Amino acid sequence: MKPAQFALNMLAAVSAAEKETIMIKESDRADIKTVAGMRLLYVMATEAEYLDSLRSRFRPLISQVGPVEAALNVSGYLSAHGQVDLVVCLGSAGSARLEQAQVYQVSDVSYRDMDASPFGFEKGVTPFSNLPATIDVGMAIDGLPTASISTGANVISGEHYHAIDADMVDMETWAVMRACHAAEVPMIGLRGISDGAHPVAEYSDWTRYLHVIDERLGDAVDRLETALVSGRLHPALPR
Repeated sequence: MKPAQFALNMLAAVSAAEKETIMIKESDRADIKTVAGMRLLYVMATEAEYLDSLRSRFRPLISQVGPVEAALNVSGYLSAHGQVDLVVCLGSAGSARLEQAQVYQVSDVSYRDMDASPFGFEKGVTPFSNLPATIDVGMAIDGLPTASISTGANVISGEHYHAIDADMVDMETWAVMRACHAAEVPMIGLRGISDGAHPVAEYSDWTRYLHVIDERLGDAVDRLETALVSGRLHPALPR
């Protein structure tokens, strides 16, 4: 075989492999679920929280852990996949004041990492963004308890809860909400309390209740979709 032909064959093989990889990645992407004519994108941080109950209901976008990864992946998905009518951000959260393993819908969101107060800005306010420190989600599901949430890049445990004003803590909701702001897509948040009653000492302190939270989040998702079908829930942009 001539060198030129060998090179062409190699390029063709690489191209075929790249196409196969793209197809594999495409198959791993989230499904948009249509409910009452609305296109819903479910977003979760990790596969560890995506267990049997939720697997029977939808396939989410896995945003990865933390505000940077969540903002990057959700923004990328929304910009690449056309119209989405509602983003549902769900998973686990920590809390020292709420019932463990119970599920709450997010009422409002704050960003605990942001502190430009030495320059005279209110703690939690992103300078020059024209956004308040706390943003109301803007909608609620009937019959599901509400709670505020604080997003940041660190795990909160023990006495560190004393510095948190919100009811719950997580690592993604603020970032997902800001991605929704940019895409002009409403967002609703659902969180199950996985830890916080006692100081976190090991990985299992987070995973202990995830199977229970999975089942209860499944019930919350059913409530959400029923409210959309009945017209009792009207998606609104976060504010």
